[in-house]
Amino acid sequence: IMFASVLSIANPAQALQAANFFVRPLFGLGALATFFVMFKPMLLGMVQAIRLVFSPRLTLEERKSRRTLEGVLMLNRMARDIEQFEPSQAAELRQLASRY
Repeated sequence: IMFASVLSIANPAQALQAANFFVRPLFGLGALATFFVMFKPMLLGMVQAIRLVFSPRLTLEERKSRRTLEGVLMLNRMARDIEQFEPSQAAELRQLASRY
């Protein structure tokens, strides 16, 4: 360690070269981080646009029908769970599910 410090005093160009070895990557990482901070909204918009190309959003009618189907399935599941203990309640739940 002592020898290296003596060499850096004797040859300052070599010490500068060693400093550049560490400073340049840090400067590059800082520039990259700044780029991502500055352009974050644009980059997020591009990611969202690409996602929508591969999986487009469902229409309002499709979302409504999916919600209705989930409700019917939930009522039928509840009816199946309580059928052994309260058959009349299970029948009412099935009747509600059939209305959709």
